[in-house]
Amino acid sequence: MEKIDINCDVGEGLNNESLLMPYIQSCNIACGGHAGSKKTMKDVVSLALKYNVKIGAHPSYPDKENFGRKTVVMDPNKLKKSILLQINSLHKIIKEQNGTLHHIKAHGALYNDIASDNELAIHFLDGISEFKNDVKLFVPYNSAIERNALKKGFSIIYEAFADRNYDDNLKLVSRDEKDAVISSPELVINHVSEMFLQHKVTTISGNKLPMKVSTFCVHSDTKNAIKIVEVLHKMKF
Repeated sequence: MEKIDINCDVGEGLNNESLLMPYIQSCNIACGGHAGSKKTMKDVVSLALKYNVKIGAHPSYPDKENFGRKTVVMDPNKLKKSILLQINSLHKIIKEQNGTLHHIKAHGALYNDIASDNELAIHFLDGISEFKNDVKLFVPYNSAIERNALKKGFSIIYEAFADRNYDDNLKLVSRDEKDAVISSPELVINHVSEMFLQHKVTTISGNKLPMKVSTFCVHSDTKNAIKIVEVLHKMKF
């Protein structure tokens, strides 16, 4: 029997980490780009270590106003500098608490953009190159960031979203659409089971497409997030 790996984006101001941590295996901590401060990073790192949850950095476009969910056109060097600053700010706090940085996962619009934009994916990887030999990188299947990370020798972990629907291009359904988010625990179970057991995902239009996944994300701001992670925590295949 195998348990699935569940990860959550945390440190984003909802203050529900203490409820999530007992049920997840990995967390992605906001480190100042879209959300997060030294205090929230310290608090969440402490909780993650208490519950033996793997710690990841969750850098984004530096855009707190839009919570990192809108594309920001930036000079590549400024973007790389921002990403590295975010990760290092969290990394310092992790080391102060005798923890280990396990992975890096981009947030929001940056995550989506490096999945589809080859040039931007390369800039992102160049920005985090100093971590290549020490940490994993969460990536979506069949993406630009996946292909370039493998070429550059990064260790990757395939991620899919337990609480989000997919379009036929394997991109997430836009949050502007009514069916973008899956908040029913029962529907999440069906969604996750298909991806994990059949290596396929049913898109919003009903098509079944190939999918690779080793960790599933549940957004901490999704309705019923606590119940969803609790239910998924109990699942074994």
